[in-house]
Amino acid sequence: MGAGRDHPAGVALLPLPVSVPQGAGRRRAFFWRPALLTATLLVVSTAATAQTESPGQTLKRVEQDLQSDKALQRQLDRQSQTLQKELDELRDRLVGLADQERAQEDELAHLEESLTALETQERNQAEKLEGERQQIAALLAALQRVARIPPEAALARPEGPVDTLRSALLLRDTVPALRARADALAQALTRLAETRETLQAQRSRTYAARLTLIDRQKEIGQLVARREELSRQTEEERQQVAQRTARLTGQAADLRQLMDRIEAERRAAAAMAAKREAERLEAERREAERRLAEQRAAEQRQAEQKLAEQKAAEQRLAEQKLADQRASEQRAKAEAETARAAPSPPAGERLPVGGRVTVRYGEADRYGATSRGVTIQARAGSTVVSPQAGTIVFAGPFRGYGQILIVEHSHGYHSLIAGFGRIDTAVGRRVATGEPIGLMPADGSPDLYFELRRHGQPINPQRGFGAPEGKGQG
Repeated sequence: MGAGRDHPAGVALLPLPVSVPQGAGRRRAFFWRPALLTATLLVVSTAATAQTESPGQTLKRVEQDLQSDKALQRQLDRQSQTLQKELDELRDRLVGLADQERAQEDELAHLEESLTALETQERNQAEKLEGERQQIAALLAALQRVARIPPEAALARPEGPVDTLRSALLLRDTVPALRARADALAQALTRLAETRETLQAQRSRTYAARLTLIDRQKEIGQLVARREELSRQTEEERQQVAQRTARLTGQAADLRQLMDRIEAERRAAAAMAAKREAERLEAERREAERRLAEQRAAEQRQAEQKLAEQKAAEQRLAEQKLADQRASEQRAKAEAETARAAPSPPAGERLPVGGRVTVRYGEADRYGATSRGVTIQARAGSTVVSPQAGTIVFAGPFRGYGQILIVEHSHGYHSLIAGFGRIDTAVGRRVATGEPIGLMPADGSPDLYFELRRHGQPINPQRGFGAPEGKGQG
């Protein structure tokens, strides 16, 4: 449809371009809105011409407007399908970015651990070298003092010749050992320099990883905002068309009631003429029915005989079917007992956020109570994703839990997630497995609580989502 083409009902449609963020591609989606000025002129024109039109003409015009709005509704439905496709693509990209962010966080945590180990190694080597340096400095000072004593002074010292000889022997043995320690000290200094170079390179990689993580988080934030914008625009278009259709439908109903009353009076005038003709036809019909009744009586006797035979056959079939049903129920009961005895196979562990599990299912939490879920210590500002596809049934603050989300999954599963810094979805939204639904608080080392229930009973989240026919496992 062209940008300046008029709607069939006289309502002009204006194109509203919406730019897509760079992360979602350089496409442009067009939405159509009824022009407010043209709609106002149409209402004024309707009120002015209603006084000169007959009820039938007014009803016809209103029905034409309804047909036009239905055409607009179909067009909006097609556009909604296009928007839904783009929303699905955004969800897929958000899921991919969330996985990349999770991997980037794991890599950054590994780099930080390696950086801490290198810093500890560098500090230990420096302390050890400082101790060696002090010992060698003391030995060198002693040798210098001995070297400054001339031979004549050594002979005049109060010690005896034996003591002087012993000192000479000690000095002769000390010099090679001192040279070996000096060589070892040089090698240790070389290793210290290499460790410091490795430490500097590791710090550079850690800084680059942090910058990459920030870029991933910004891109996810832009895509989440784009997703919310598309959902809001689609809903606004539908509400506008629905309101106008409801208004026209009410007006058409009033006009139809008026036309029905006029038509009833016309039918009453024609009913009297038709009554006499109906009486004549009724007499002929009764005579025909009498003859037909005699024929049907004979046919009924034959039908009753066939019916008796059919009922006997149906009774035998019902008895056989009941016996088969009981045998099937017994087999199903045995299979159900076998299924309940065997634990449901886990479908893979997927936690809502990356990090270290500090409290596991069944352990005592920080208040001393038995935990019915898991507590994960995550990185500040990390993206929280849906552990499984489902529908948001609650989003917002709840008592002492802070910001929480409840997601309803298939086969009786529900996820309860608490500890958000920000929630990026709303009640009623469908989310895919791994789709971002919010962010952790932006400071400190925040904790996220994840509880998984099936049919209202808590189960171990780290065991995953079991098979549809299995029971919840502890």
